[in-house]
Amino acid sequence: MPVIHATDAQVHELHNARFTSLIRPGTGSAELCVWQTEIAADSVGLPHRILGEEAFVLLSGEVTMSIDGDSAPMKPGDAAVAPAGSMIGISNSTSEPAVLMVTACVGFAGELPDGSTFTPPWAS
Repeated sequence: MPVIHATDAQVHELHNARFTSLIRPGTGSAELCVWQTEIAADSVGLPHRILGEEAFVLLSGEVTMSIDGDSAPMKPGDAAVAPAGSMIGISNSTSEPAVLMVTACVGFAGELPDGSTFTPPWAS
């Protein structure tokens, strides 16, 4: 069983967030992707439509998760699932970063506000 060490994981910076790619096809997974997302303090995430189901678990900090216009605060240990086709956004209004563990199926993609499709490198 291969182990992906945190020190070897690819890191991507985008839209006030840091994405640490842990499990994806590039690390040996055929079906699942898992990444850690750090949301910067005092930031509003870019709302976007997800084209596949996505699950979130807040590990530290506090965020507000918005799924199809329904917003709710999350504290460590809270989880959320966003269905395929939903519009999502994550905001962090605190003075500390927040960290989430996120999972989706291989082939996961999103649609940005300009209508372009984006396949994140941390999920491919």
